[in-house]
Amino acid sequence: MDAAHFVMQPFLAYLYSLVVRFVKVSSGRQRFSVLGALNAVTKEVVTITDHGYIKAISVCELLQKLHDHCRHLPIVVVMDNARYQRCALVAEKALKLEIKIVFLPTYSPNLNLIERLWKFVKKKVLYNQYYSKYEEFHQAISDCLEQTGTTYKQDLDTLLVARFQSFNNATIYPS
Repeated sequence: MDAAHFVMQPFLAYLYSLVVRFVKVSSGRQRFSVLGALNAVTKEVVTITDHGYIKAISVCELLQKLHDHCRHLPIVVVMDNARYQRCALVAEKALKLEIKIVFLPTYSPNLNLIERLWKFVKKKVLYNQYYSKYEEFHQAISDCLEQTGTTYKQDLDTLLVARFQSFNNATIYPS
């Protein structure tokens, strides 16, 4: 589980020109926040969205949604150390719903599979795209997330795998 805060601003992937080019960009800094949970086995995505900031109440809503969706299965949620995830309200809700929470080490987003999904969404929807209205912007993101199990399933099956870089010959020095 993790949140992505998409901000309506220019995302240039590549720009190379021998002459001056003017690129249309959106004005303002409107935010579309998505709190998502990714099933590591089925690659199914469950989300809660907000047009502002994600708070502890949003995390509790997503935990409830996960509980309702997987009623008879044990649920383990892997989270990072965001302040709104590591609070008493979320801990109490998880305990009540019998959801086990595992926290990743600090500053290790590369260990969270859903970070790869957020990068994929940015690449598909935001890079080199111009949205004149905020409604178009958040609808494009929502549509992409809805198509993760259909249109983009094959792409995500190869991207969302539990393979992480390992260091075979690493030497650890005592501090």
